[in-house]
Amino acid sequence: MSGNNTVGWKTATAIVIANMIGAGIFTSLGFQLVETVNTWSIIILWSLGALMALCGALSYAELGTHWRRSGGEYHFLSQAFHPMIGYLSGWVSLTVGFAAPVALAAMALSDYVGPYLSLDKLVLALFVIILISGFHSLSLKRSSLLQNTTTILKLALILVLLYYGFARPATDSAFLWDGSWQDEVYLPAFAVSFVFVTFSYSGWNAAAYIVDEIKDVNRSLPRALIAGTLVVSLLYICLNLIFLKHNGLAQIQGELEIGQITAISLFGETGGKLMSFGIALLLISSISAMVWAGPRVTQVMGEDHRLWRWFSVKSSRGIPLRAIWLQAFISIAMVLTGSFEQVIIYSGFILQLFSALAVAAVFVIRSRGKDHIGFRSPFYPLPQLIFLFFSGWVLVYLIMAQPLETGLGLINILIGFLLFRLNKAGFLKK
Repeated sequence: MSGNNTVGWKTATAIVIANMIGAGIFTSLGFQLVETVNTWSIIILWSLGALMALCGALSYAELGTHWRRSGGEYHFLSQAFHPMIGYLSGWVSLTVGFAAPVALAAMALSDYVGPYLSLDKLVLALFVIILISGFHSLSLKRSSLLQNTTTILKLALILVLLYYGFARPATDSAFLWDGSWQDEVYLPAFAVSFVFVTFSYSGWNAAAYIVDEIKDVNRSLPRALIAGTLVVSLLYICLNLIFLKHNGLAQIQGELEIGQITAISLFGETGGKLMSFGIALLLISSISAMVWAGPRVTQVMGEDHRLWRWFSVKSSRGIPLRAIWLQAFISIAMVLTGSFEQVIIYSGFILQLFSALAVAAVFVIRSRGKDHIGFRSPFYPLPQLIFLFFSGWVLVYLIMAQPLETGLGLINILIGFLLFRLNKAGFLKK
C-alpha cells in the first residue's frame, strides 16, 4: 500500500455515484419502450438492475477489504486465479474500460452544449478531456474537491427534476399499469432491455479501483460501494417514473434525449436548454470519476509488469501522472477518429465478463477460510450467485444479439494475452 490514503468514505461514495449516473439513465428508456411498454415491466427491469449492482457492490467490498490494493479487477483476479487473468482485465480497462467512456461522455457533452456556446464540438470535447485530466494531475485534495462538488451539483439537478416531476400534474402520460407485464417479462425484448439497464448501472464498483487512497478502507469501502449503489438505484427508479409520467408513449418511444424531452414537458423550451447544461454538468462529474479511477489500474499494472513500468511512477503528491495522461491520450485518439462507438458496444461484453470473474473470486476468499480478513458479504453465497446468474444472462444475449462486437471483444483479449506472454518471455525488458 502506498500510505497516501487521504480519501474518506464520502468522497469514495461520490466517485461511485458519479461513475454510475451518466448519460445512460437519460437515454435508454426510449429504446426499452419500443417493445416493453408496461410500467411494471420497466420498474422490474430497473429493480433487477439495482439488485445485480448491489450484489456486485457487496462482493467488491469483500474483495477490496481482503486484497487491499488499488486496481479493481486487475488485482482481485491476479490474487484469486492467476496473474494472466488479472493482466487481461487490466488490459481491457486500459484500452476500453475507462478511455472509451471518457471519450463518449466528452462528445456527448459537446453535443449538448456546443451549439449553445457557439463552439466547435470536437474542440470542446478535447478541451474537456484535457482540462479534467489536468485537474486530477494536481493533487488528491483537488481531485476530491472537483469530484465532490460536481457530484453534489449532479444530485441537486436530479432532485430538482424529481421534485417538480412528482409535484406537477401530468398532461400526457405513458403509464400503463395493467397485467400485460406478465407476458412482457418472458419476451426476448425484456432481456435485451436488461442489457441496456446493466450498462446504465455500471460504475457501482468504482471505489474499488482506488483502495490505496481510501482512509480506514475496512469501513469506508463497503460504505461507499453500498451507499452509492443504493442512492443511485433509488434515483434511477424515480427518474423513470417521472419520464413515464410526463410524456406520452409516442413522444418518447425510440427517442434518445429522454431527459431533455421531459424537461421541455415540465418547464418549456427554456427548461430543455437548461437541461442540456445540466446533463453536461453531470457528464463532467462522470468524466472526472473515470479520469480518477482508470489510471490507478494502469499504475498498479506498471508495478507488476515490465511493459507498463514507466506508467507506475507517481508524483511527489502520490498522483500517477503518466497513467493519467496515457488514458487522456487514448481518449483523445478515440474522439479524433470517432472509432470508439463500436468499442463501447463490445467493451460491454468483456467488462461484464471480468466483473463476473471478480465476483466469483469471493468463493476463492471463502475457500481459504482462516486467511480471510476484512468485510464479509452478508447472506453469502446468495449475492454472488444472483450476480453470476444475471451476468450469464447478459453475456448470452450479447453474444446472440451482437456476435460481431463480442467477437471483437474476444480479439482484444487475445491481443492482451499475446502481450502478457511476450512480457513474461522477456522480450519486453528494458
